[in-house]
Amino acid sequence: MNGDILLNVPAERLVPRKKKKKITFRRVLFLFFALLVLVTFAALFLFPTVFTLTNSFMSTTEITANYGKVFSGLGAAGNGGRVFIGEKVNLQLIPSKVSFSQYSTVLLRSPEYLLKFWNSVIYVLPIVIFQVVTAAGAAYAIARVNTKFRAIVFFVYIILMLMPYQVTLVPNYLVIDAMNLLNTRWAIILPGVFSPFSVFILAKFMKRIPTSIVEAAKLDGAGEWQIFTRIFMPLCRSTLYSVAILVFLDYWNMVEQPLILLNSDELYPLSVFLSKINQGDTGIALAIAVIYMVPPVLLFLYSEDYLIDGISYSASVKG
Repeated sequence: MNGDILLNVPAERLVPRKKKKKITFRRVLFLFFALLVLVTFAALFLFPTVFTLTNSFMSTTEITANYGKVFSGLGAAGNGGRVFIGEKVNLQLIPSKVSFSQYSTVLLRSPEYLLKFWNSVIYVLPIVIFQVVTAAGAAYAIARVNTKFRAIVFFVYIILMLMPYQVTLVPNYLVIDAMNLLNTRWAIILPGVFSPFSVFILAKFMKRIPTSIVEAAKLDGAGEWQIFTRIFMPLCRSTLYSVAILVFLDYWNMVEQPLILLNSDELYPLSVFLSKINQGDTGIALAIAVIYMVPPVLLFLYSEDYLIDGISYSASVKG
């Protein structure tokens, strides 16, 4: 009889209901202030980018009228003196009249700006490609070779990774000078190919790959090269993407290396040339800054998920 009673009861009543959280006024107030704080910080972080983008479409006359005192003060301060701006600055986000004269000057009339842009591309792309390939091979060796020297080698990589670049700049300069590569593109590319940071990230991820997968592959007759290319590389795809993005951003914004290892202005990347542009026409500097931001922004938007998964190690390895 009890069974008949249970059969007549609706299924919804047999499943225990979850207690709904009461939405109190205190909770709503807390969420409101939390959202307000997050929006405020987001606006502060985005303001320089939005300011640069919108003001790049201002005419030179409007920029001078709004911020002329600021940029003239920066030029004077660069000479070693302190400048105090007493006049009110008109902070304007939306231009009164949209002008494309700066972009036409940069893209059509002045090839020197595009030359510096392509210098950055010529430096960064080989560094990213060959550093990822080299780091993948070194990380695979560290993760797979079981010798007593593996821990020592990995410890050396960690020490080199923690050192600031300024510490290793002098040895790099001496080696490049001994190879007669100063003031050449190879002076930037060769030191950039070998980075301990990429090896560290990839080795930590490869160590998390279960040995059962490798043993199963060996039972099927796979060699080390097949294990590396068909098992480790596909599983490390998100980490490889994240390493490539971080390496790209690092060397896209490099300044110390070109200033020390290069002597010719024709070989300087755009990251170094931006400081000289800022001393001239402000509208041109803003347009160049927008063009300079486009590749990193597009790369981040396209590979955001890979970057987050690779850095946080949240990607799980399926057996």
